[in-house]
Parts: sequence; structure tokens; C-alpha cells
Amino acid sequence: MTRKPRIGLLPLYLKLYDDRMPEERGKFAPFLKTVAQGLERHGVEVHCAPVCRVAGEFRQAVRSFQKSDVDLLVTLHLAYSPSLESADLLTRCKLPILMLDTTMDYGFGRDVNPARIMFDHGIHGVQDLASMLRRRSKRFQIVAGHVTRSDVLARAAGVAQAAYAARLLGQMRTLRIGESFRGMGDFAVAPEVLRRVLGVTVDQISASALADDVKKVTAGQIADEIARDRRAFRVELPEEVHRRSVRVGLGLRRRLERGGYGAFSFNFLAFDRGAGPVDTVPFLEASKAMARGLGYAGEGDVLTAALVGALSAAFGRTTFTEIFCPDWKGNALFLSHMGEINPEVAAGKPRLCEKDFPYTAAQNPAVLAAAPAAGPAVLVNLAPGPRDTFGLIVCPVQALGDATNRKMRDGIRGWIRPAGPVATFLENYSRLGGTHHSALVLGEKAEAVAVFGEFAGFETAII
Repeated sequence: MTRKPRIGLLPLYLKLYDDRMPEERGKFAPFLKTVAQGLERHGVEVHCAPVCRVAGEFRQAVRSFQKSDVDLLVTLHLAYSPSLESADLLTRCKLPILMLDTTMDYGFGRDVNPARIMFDHGIHGVQDLASMLRRRSKRFQIVAGHVTRSDVLARAAGVAQAAYAARLLGQMRTLRIGESFRGMGDFAVAPEVLRRVLGVTVDQISASALADDVKKVTAGQIADEIARDRRAFRVELPEEVHRRSVRVGLGLRRRLERGGYGAFSFNFLAFDRGAGPVDTVPFLEASKAMARGLGYAGEGDVLTAALVGALSAAFGRTTFTEIFCPDWKGNALFLSHMGEINPEVAAGKPRLCEKDFPYTAAQNPAVLAAAPAAGPAVLVNLAPGPRDTFGLIVCPVQALGDATNRKMRDGIRGWIRPAGPVATFLENYSRLGGTHHSALVLGEKAEAVAVFGEFAGFETAII
């Protein structure tokens, strides 16, 4: 089960104010509450420390954040706070840091009451601390804007999602079913390198190794799953095709849950038997698994599967995809794959149908036919580089909606438009080593996804 990103909110203040003006601090409580509740409205779980002024209080706050297992430490300067009270501790702290640069008042013009200086001068505390962290080579993120009259809290929540995604990727447990597709080299990375560099572990099994889990699926479980499918999808396939796909899919689900896997991939050619427990390719379960927040990629690509899993759990509405064809005339790119799409990204109710499968002896599978919903999105690619390095390619795009030719609606399809000309995009993408397997994240999340790349230690490029 996925959870919300967790932040530790660290309010900073000056002890001198308490010593000389003890009545002032309480006036900041509504502002602090506004920040915390605003972040929570953007889907973040907030653990707020008591107001901190001196080094000992900062140490206690960080310990409490570590105990609460937060993903990101967020500083909030209520007023000026001398950097040397917190800089040493924050430099040593292993948590990623976001500085939230905001104030109570929206306007501070020439007609301002001088009494408001007390409540709006925290920004030079931000500057003091940011300067010290940079001098000490401590990396941090910063977002600035008015607390309610800008998108600053939404951006902060995006950074929290990025920190959570980076943490998930660094502990991702993946399952590969079958060998990687023979001859596909772009995503091929040795399991030892995935473990050492990314923290991603890989277990590999054959398709037939799912047999015991498939045999344990009961008739009642199959009936319940089919009933759920009939509510969620437009079911337009023979009952026997639906039933066998659900049966094999539920067996795969059992295996994933037993192993605690956050992502998986299979080579469809590994499913080569038309009889026995594992008699079809579990494309349908791959789609459903992505809707539950698991990562998936095709052809044995556990690298992209781990990426999809981290992004999906943190940002939601993410699917595995491939760029298939250029639309030079329409300045767009066609996305597709054989039989896997997260139904949560679909423009409408997905159609569940039978797919002809001539590649092995396996019987025809059930697949979802759908297109991603129109609107802003991000195409994301994790590209292996020289000497066991990795680069993250972040591409803000517009998803263009469904096909107008109804013959295209029998499969997985979608079109995206990059920020510039398609030709320039494709040139830059390949110069950066982008692979042919990617993730598509719905929403205006390019900035946050790029921060994920920084937190994960990737060379990150935005096209």
C-alpha cells in the first residue's frame, strides 16, 4: 500500500524576541497552522515541530522527524533566525531539505504599518541559512511565494512527492518474469549495478514458476474480480478469455504481494504455454497493478518498472508507455504498447477486450484499450549512461486525447505534444540517451519530477 509523502515542518524563530517580547510569538500560531493545513490539502502528511530558536531545540526537532520517518525536512522562518543555531545540524542531516520562503502578509508597500515588519521579515533568515548551507556544500531546494496568494504550498508538496519518490526508488524490490527481451540493449542494466547504484533489487523467475500461485486462486476470487472489472471497465470479450486472464492475473498478484515487490516486468515471450495453470499473458493484471501504485514495464525492463513504481506511488496517475511513431504534420508523438496501460490515466472508461496473440502458444489474453486523458503531463525516462551512471529526462508535454479514427480504439493509444518542434525534441531526447521505454505522469508536475531526479542523484535534463 502506498502512503502520503511525509514532511517534517521546522519553524524557526529568534530567542531574543522571546526574551524581550514574549507576547509576540503566539501571534504566529495562525500562520503556522495555515501552512501546515495548506500542505495537508495538497496531499502531504505534516509532522510539525515546536518552534525552534537555539541549537538544542533544533536537535530535538530533527530527532523527532527521524522517529516519524519523514521524507523531507521543510524549514519555515517565522521571523529571523540566526543561521549558526541550525546550520551545523542541517548540514549533517541526511534528510533532503526544502526551504519554504513565505510570509503572513501579501502586500508590504509604502503605506504599510511598521508593526507588520515583525511578521514579514523571516525572508532574511532564509537568506542567512541558505547562504550557509551552500557554503558548506549542503544541497537544498527552495520555493518562494505568498502563503495563500501563490502556488508555493503546491510546489512544496510537489517537492515532498519528489523526496518520497527518490526514497522509494532507492529501496525498490522488483520481480522479472522471464529473460529480458533478446537484443534490447537500451534498458539492459546488470542487477548488481541496479542494486549498487540505485538500490533497486531484482528477483527473476520463469513464467511457469507462477503456477503454484495461480493454482491457489479460488473460483470465488475469480468471480469477485470479474464483477469488479464489470464495474470498472466496458467488458467486451468472451467469458472464457476474461476468466483465464483474471485467474493468471490473480496468481501473479499473489506472487507480488508475497514477495513485497514494488515493481515488476515480464517478457511476453516467456508465456509460451497454451495449457496448464499459466496459459496466457497477464497484461490485464499489469494494468491493474499500475492502478494500485506498483511499477511495471514491458519486455523484462525492471529499470523502467522501478521508475514507474516510484513515480506512481508518489505522484499518482502514472503509466508505462513507449513513443511509437512521430506525427510530423501535427507536431505530436504517438504513444502505445502491446497490452498495458494504467486505467487511472484513461480518458474514459477503458474497454476490456480480447487480443490476438500470435507470438507464442499462449492463449489470447484480455487487455485494456484506452487513451490517456487530455491535458498537461510529463514524459519521464531513466537513461543508463557511461560508467554505470543514470540520467533522468523530464519532458513537459500536452496529452492530446483519444483517437478520432475509431479503428484505433481497439488498442492502447495516445498522442503527446512536446514543448517545441517534434524534430528538435527527438534529436535532444536521443542525444541524452533516452530509451524506448518511459513513464507518463499526468498533471503539471515537471518541476517536481525534476526535483525527484536531483534527490535521486541523477543528471537531470528537461526537454
